[in-house]
Amino acid sequence: MHQPSLPEDLDRPELLWARAVTLAVLDAACSVRTDFAVDDDGVWCHSTGAGGWWRLTVLDGTRAVFCGQDPDGSHTHVGGRQIDFLAGGPAWLPWGLLREDAAGNLFGFVYWWEDGAWHRIPYPDEMQEDGLDGAAPWAGSHEEFLELAVESRDVPYERRRILTEAVERFVETARERKADEAAVAALLAPARAVEEPAPRLEVALTLAARAGVLA
Repeated sequence: MHQPSLPEDLDRPELLWARAVTLAVLDAACSVRTDFAVDDDGVWCHSTGAGGWWRLTVLDGTRAVFCGQDPDGSHTHVGGRQIDFLAGGPAWLPWGLLREDAAGNLFGFVYWWEDGAWHRIPYPDEMQEDGLDGAAPWAGSHEEFLELAVESRDVPYERRRILTEAVERFVETARERKADEAAVAALLAPARAVEEPAPRLEVALTLAARAGVLA
């Protein structure tokens, strides 16, 4: 990705949604306590492992918002003043939710998808980095996504290739919103970590249904 990131660094929202849901399904089904959630506001990761976060919201299938922050990489102030990451944003943005985030100084980046492209505010010249690459490197790289998905599970080395292939298949199915119980089970089967209980299929199915990726 560029530094600071550019709108063209992000892949299309339907692919981001499939990746985000896959990460959420894996984490929720395989962990006692998950950092992911799916609700009316989208797919969330409340902690990226270093205190960062991101949220992807898709509206009416043609518009989307991707926002978040990386504490180590996001520049949120210039000249002692908080950057307004929402300046000039379109009227259809979920303003109530976003203004609440902004009031808490939670933004390092806000991108919105409209008319077939991602957009953001013009960054100040002093802006060195917005933290997108730190918080969500998978947003612009399928390889980064696969690495993150597989490394999130402490599986034996010989099972990593199998898990990678399972993740690949599920992402494609989720992107088309044609997943079913068999597809979810196939994703979870190689994801069981060493000395951990079996992944919880019902939890995964509930989350996948909430995310709208089941046929």
